[in-house]
Amino acid sequence: MNVIKIPYGKQALTLELPDEELAGVLMSKAHDFTPEAGETDLVQQALAHPIGSAQLCELVKGKQRIVLIASDHTRPVPSKVITPLVLAEIRKGNPKADITILIATGFHRATTKAELIEKFGEKIVREENIVIHDSRKAADMVNIGKLPSGGDILLNKVAASADLLLAEGFIEPHFFAGFSGGRKSVLPGVVSKETVLANHCAEFIASDKARTGVLDGNPIHIDMISAARQANLAFIVNVVIDAEKKVIKAFAGDMEKAHAEGVAFVRELATVGAKPAEIVITSNGGYPLDQNIYQSVKGMSAAEATCKEGGVIIICSACNDGHGGEAFYRWFADAAGPKEIMDKIMAIDAASTIADQWEAQILARIQLKHNIIIVTDQCEHQLIENMHMRAAATLDEALAMARQLVAKEAKITVIPDGVSVIVSQ
Repeated sequence: MNVIKIPYGKQALTLELPDEELAGVLMSKAHDFTPEAGETDLVQQALAHPIGSAQLCELVKGKQRIVLIASDHTRPVPSKVITPLVLAEIRKGNPKADITILIATGFHRATTKAELIEKFGEKIVREENIVIHDSRKAADMVNIGKLPSGGDILLNKVAASADLLLAEGFIEPHFFAGFSGGRKSVLPGVVSKETVLANHCAEFIASDKARTGVLDGNPIHIDMISAARQANLAFIVNVVIDAEKKVIKAFAGDMEKAHAEGVAFVRELATVGAKPAEIVITSNGGYPLDQNIYQSVKGMSAAEATCKEGGVIIICSACNDGHGGEAFYRWFADAAGPKEIMDKIMAIDAASTIADQWEAQILARIQLKHNIIIVTDQCEHQLIENMHMRAAATLDEALAMARQLVAKEAKITVIPDGVSVIVSQ
């Protein structure tokens, strides 16, 4: 009997499967990677030996307004480890610098004070100047140029006014940007909704280059890196984390060169071969990424890459915050099914992109080929059913439902952490 732990919220669910049912377990090697040092030492080493850049303590000299872009509550970036070290490095080189931490909410809701404390710790929240980006607040934006695709780059004024713009984050596979981290702190992190909409248009999302692990020719990535260049993102500190959300590697330095080295490291660890099966069980990596259905589409997309057409994707995702966006929810609740949703979205030109249509587009794409069951005891099941999916309170219940939808002798592939892998065909 195979016993497999599936991340769920801040805990884990236990799955037991006999050998004859299991097609394979797809896991990133990051989860078994033994780091060379502790978390703090890894980040300090990266700061001491930046890639393609002078040390941060040198860059900050003579700079008055320094802005550090930091990820929001939906990302498991270990800011309690990273941020104090970055702040110390800044103040080592420029003790009188005016520092602002700008929270990259992108298109998400505002991060609460409680979430800031959980992310950074009470000391930083109490002592530092923290600004929460609001992509819908036009008065907070300034136009700094054009995306290669033609959209305006409307950047948060706090970032635009910086004498030195920095970013912290983490690198993992991303289901349409290829990888997270680096340039993504700017777009979608701290730009206006109009810029996000232009970048996340139906045409780009539909591109076969806008997929997990793909950067070359990815139209979404091309826009993102251009926006970061024009915003003058000067230095990044990006980490790679394991299943426990602990730092296993850190990369600091030039926005493109440091990110590229981080991507190469993640690609080596995260790439796994597909194990096609009628049933695929996955997760969104647990908290904080499984707080809502919107974010959980990421884990579903990993399962999509190895699930046979007509098969069942089971995703264990707490979704305690519900659907994650009213506009996203309405795409499904107001439609007869995924084909109607997809037809409507594909008829929308780039200049008319609607909020959250990209997530709806990807979810509808998956629904057109697969049945989806969400395992949760923290989200109203009717809400899930309104979105043309099934809901189960337990993994056993979900498996029983799945077996009714496919052949009794169905094979099962398990991807314990769907957001950590690149499933290659």
